[in-house]
Amino acid sequence: MQNEGKKRYVIKVGTSTLTHKTGKVNIARMNKLVSVLADLHNMGHEIILVSSGAVGIGMGRLNLKERPTQTKELQALAAIGQGKLMFMYDKLFGEYDVVVSQLLFTFDVLENADSRAHLLDTFNQLLSYGAIPIVNEYDSVSVEELLNGDNDCLSATVAALTDADMLIMFTDTDGLYDSNPSENENARLIELVERITPEIENLAGGAGSRGTGGFSTKIKAAKIATEAGVPVVIANGAKPTKIYKIIDGENVGTKFLPCKDG
Repeated sequence: MQNEGKKRYVIKVGTSTLTHKTGKVNIARMNKLVSVLADLHNMGHEIILVSSGAVGIGMGRLNLKERPTQTKELQALAAIGQGKLMFMYDKLFGEYDVVVSQLLFTFDVLENADSRAHLLDTFNQLLSYGAIPIVNEYDSVSVEELLNGDNDCLSATVAALTDADMLIMFTDTDGLYDSNPSENENARLIELVERITPEIENLAGGAGSRGTGGFSTKIKAAKIATEAGVPVVIANGAKPTKIYKIIDGENVGTKFLPCKDG
């Protein structure tokens, strides 16, 4: 692939990308994801990773077969899983001599001008150190993303805040379809969305199987990012090496163009 100068990429991975249906970590996929991001880092790009998976990993640690419904249970599982998630990232990135950092925060931090500015300063300083920030909502004290978004909107907000060159969101589908592919074998993948219209929003389906973020939250996230001038690609996270094709401009998944006045 061609390296056309340093770029800043926000990569979002959901629970379905990081775990098996059993709730246990998908070690092979996580290894591949880390190797690709470390490689992009070595090329000189700045990488911010927004990672879900704490609740799923917490379930795996406790051998729970079904996702609990009570908020307090989800918060506790996030607290259990977050440490393991960061331990794995630190270990895997460390094999490539890449330093990672953990950033946990809540949406109220972004709503306050002073704390928002401090957060941006932290992002920029970490990136200037050559570290990869790994971001998650502070699920044990805040529940918005925990219950409704699987970090989709958080990743878009981070992309907008840090003036990223692109937001790449990995999920368990190939992208946005013109109808439900599980119900219609002739459903067509929409490769390019120039503008997020009400019709596009209406195509979004329900919540995913293992995370909380359905396509409706991904469209909402894409709208946040594109309105801030950040292009978005939503693609299947089963093969993290697709990132190379995405940043080379190849058609992978669904690409949302930034608003012209963004």
